[in-house]
Amino acid sequence: MPVVRADLNTCQGYANCVLAADDIFDIDDSGTVVLLRSEFPDTERPRIEAAARTCPVAALVVEQ
Repeated sequence: MPVVRADLNTCQGYANCVLAADDIFDIDDSGTVVLLRSEFPDTERPRIEAAARTCPVAALVVEQ
């Protein structure tokens, strides 16, 4: 099952990922990404990869 990982030190809180997939990503009070769930089915992979690509600082990675 694919997983998404977030580099909390890199995240700048742009929240593009939240706009693209608010069931996976959120932003906490300090402006850092929060993973609401890290694993997701293969059928959601294109959507989650697209959301990860919206991050301007490349803080998100989708892995198998």
